[in-house]
Amino acid sequence: MFDKNKLKKIKLIVTDLDGTLLNNNGDIDDNSEELVFKLKSKGTDITFASGRLHSALTEYASTLNVKFPIISLDGCLIKSSSDGKVLFESFVPEKSVKKALDFADKFLLNIALCHADAIYYTEQNSVIPQIMDKFGAVYKEVDSYDKYINKTLEVVIASDFKENVKYVRDHMGFPYSFGLNTSYFKSQRHSGVYYLEIRKKGANKGKALQKLLKHLKVKQEETAVIGDWHNDISLFLPDTLKVTLENSVPELKKMADIVIHKNNNEGGAAEFLEMVYKAKRN
Repeated sequence: MFDKNKLKKIKLIVTDLDGTLLNNNGDIDDNSEELVFKLKSKGTDITFASGRLHSALTEYASTLNVKFPIISLDGCLIKSSSDGKVLFESFVPEKSVKKALDFADKFLLNIALCHADAIYYTEQNSVIPQIMDKFGAVYKEVDSYDKYINKTLEVVIASDFKENVKYVRDHMGFPYSFGLNTSYFKSQRHSGVYYLEIRKKGANKGKALQKLLKHLKVKQEETAVIGDWHNDISLFLPDTLKVTLENSVPELKKMADIVIHKNNNEGGAAEFLEMVYKAKRN
């Protein structure tokens, strides 16, 4: 059991989106939206920590009038959607971007460069918007990648040539390359398509949250975090109020102070928001 007095102390709620604040249709339910604005009147604000690109979060931020910086791409970027100010960014080294582009050209793989505000692709990679699983992101076709190699937060390779994608994965990691994180997986929506995501090593949601709290001068014990998936584990900092939903992975449920016995389609996040609001109102 957790101390319910902790709810009264909450000044900031940091929530994941997919599988947490959003239902499976990608919507924020009306109850959650109403409660966010009620909480603002009680001195509790909200922001996001998501695996999505920043450009895929701005509409939700506008809906909830989020003023604080948003954590995107699992901690690779902390940026305000209201004024565009950047608090932190973690770029893939240019030499690594060029190496990935060379591999893609050699093995006829589709490749895109993810920046804060858009995913860039060339005519040669025109299938990218159809086969990428980057929900809500802005896609822009460019003549060449030359002007977009710098400030790349993530390189994504997508192809049905499974062995070629695995080869690139192996040669973008140790001992061939240093300082990178690679993630290789099969698409759940597109049959036979495999992805390779390449980011600079060291960024995660938890480290980004620590930077954000320091910037905002908000203590961990004044912060509630809500998540559902493996990439939210680092978000569960020791002194935060840790919240998860019925649809969450078991690892998070074991770490959580509060497990809401509703899933993201049943208003699980709204139930927690209401708990905080009632505590603040009393």
